[in-house]
Amino acid sequence: MPVRWPGLDGAGQSLYPGPMRILILTLGSRGDVQPYAALGGALKARGHDVTLATGQGFEGMIEAQGLVAAPLTDDVRRMIQTPEMQKALRTFSGKVQAWRASKGMFRRQLDEMWAIARQVQPDLIAYHHPKGLAAQSIAEALGIIAIPTALIPAYIPTSAFPSPGLPLGDLGHFGNRMSHRAVVGLMSRLLAGQIGAWRRNSLGLTTRPPRDLFAGHHPERRPVLRLHGFSRHLVPLPADWGAAEEITGYWFSDPPADWQPPEDLARFLETGPPPVYVGFGSMPAEDAEHLTRTVLEALKMAGRRAVLATGWGGLAAGIADDLTAAEVHVLETAPHAWLFPRCSAVVHHGGAGTTHEGLRWGRPSILCPVFGDQPFWGRRVLQAGYVGIALLLIALIAAVVL
Repeated sequence: MPVRWPGLDGAGQSLYPGPMRILILTLGSRGDVQPYAALGGALKARGHDVTLATGQGFEGMIEAQGLVAAPLTDDVRRMIQTPEMQKALRTFSGKVQAWRASKGMFRRQLDEMWAIARQVQPDLIAYHHPKGLAAQSIAEALGIIAIPTALIPAYIPTSAFPSPGLPLGDLGHFGNRMSHRAVVGLMSRLLAGQIGAWRRNSLGLTTRPPRDLFAGHHPERRPVLRLHGFSRHLVPLPADWGAAEEITGYWFSDPPADWQPPEDLARFLETGPPPVYVGFGSMPAEDAEHLTRTVLEALKMAGRRAVLATGWGGLAAGIADDLTAAEVHVLETAPHAWLFPRCSAVVHHGGAGTTHEGLRWGRPSILCPVFGDQPFWGRRVLQAGYVGIALLLIALIAAVVL
């Protein structure tokens, strides 16, 4: 569906005299960056100059879309693989400790995003909720529009479903809405003090109420359009969302037309039936070796070939030597848009990007949520009636008919 974009009049004509300079801000793993590279690529194709600021390690992906990469100094991959962050994924106390430890990094990111914005001098900022919250204050300082975007429906309260930030089933109309308010309220209060101090000391701006952190910014204080990058088939537009909310569909990224797979991967795919894809993205495993052996045992019991994507440490590459190369092929990553059509099924952690990509290609999916919004996507796949199974514990893979 066509997307309404700020800076267009009612007839879809640009209100700017020429191409815009657009700055996109996001942080996180591949799933937090790749859809924004795709969004930036689409804007680039329409004649705009686009800079994407994010953590280190994604420059190739960004530049392949014709965008300018502005890397921040923090290496998100290295941080996720630390024991402290692995604990944060699994316990509430770990999350509190991780938040306290990350305050210095968060302040550094605010300063770096401000420095990038002063260099780019954008006409408009699009930012990933909540990974680019500096955007709203930066836009206010520069007198431009800041557009909030999201890959999960977690920041606008609704009675249609509970907050994706909570591993809960339906709570009823009142309970669902209150769960959103509770999660957004907690996040706002955790961030408000540090952002408020940064606004005063670095930008010379007054402090804003915590609830305004998720509102975006318009120089004339008008409501701004908010873009939601997920499928209406999984999350229909809630009846209680306002006119400013736009569900655009997921922002898919295809590999370059001349991309070629490694020879060993191509040979593996050509010499047998379509394999099962197994990968858990950026999710680190507490015991990667044990998890990998569990997956391999399940494959052995089912007599299925597989492609194992080790990602950021969820699976241990060396353990796959327990099976012959004819049964399992191990890689770190490959473009899902190329690989999934060549697989018979997809076993994954339930991240928004992998969930949408599996459904895009009509592949049966087994979702093994770890934390965050992943249980939410598992429930949505089941409720929408698509071919999929949502498991609450990765260890149950061995009991699934792969």
